[in-house]
Amino acid sequence: MPASATMIGALLGLGTQMYSNALRKLPYMRHPWEHVLGMGLGAVFANQLVKWDAKLQHDLDDMLDKAKAANERRYFGM
Repeated sequence: MPASATMIGALLGLGTQMYSNALRKLPYMRHPWEHVLGMGLGAVFANQLVKWDAKLQHDLDDMLDKAKAANERRYFGM
């Protein structure tokens, strides 16, 4: 999963930079270092998004387990 997130993020960053240049009617590869920077930032963003989603899922599972245990104590643990 990290490799695909990295590739998707890199393509997102590259596409954003090329779209920005196209909107301003500049050559697509005007400053190549901006494309590299965009790809790096896109890759970091996508990887952080995957980490955040996994942490969010884990936290949600913990909260649901606690709620289930509280309900079982309330209704069945007299």
